[in-house]
Amino acid sequence: MPNSASAGKRLRQNHSRRDANRATRSKLRTYIRRVQEATEAYEAAVAENGDTDAALATVNEAYRDAQVKIDKAGAKSLIHKNKAARTKSRLQKMIKKAKGIA
Repeated sequence: MPNSASAGKRLRQNHSRRDANRATRSKLRTYIRRVQEATEAYEAAVAENGDTDAALATVNEAYRDAQVKIDKAGAKSLIHKNKAARTKSRLQKMIKKAKGIA
C-alpha cells in the first residue's frame, strides 16, 4: 500500500506500463515464431517439391514484419539493442540455411 499520493500514482503507472510491455513482448515473440514456422513450411515445400515460390514469399513477408517489430522494441528499450540485433541475425541465418545459401 503506497504511503503517499505520488507513490500511488507511480504504482498505477508501473502496473499499466508492465501490462503494456508484457503485451508488446508477447506480440514480438509471435512475430518471431511466425518467421520460424514460415521457414519450416518453406523447407517442407522444398522437400516435397511443392509451391516454393509462395512459401518463400511468406518467409520474406514474415521476416519483414518481424524485423520492424524487433527494431522498434530495441529502440524503445523493451529489449536490449544487442538482443534485437542478435535475434534478427539468427532469423536471417535460419532463412539462409533453409534456402541453402549458407
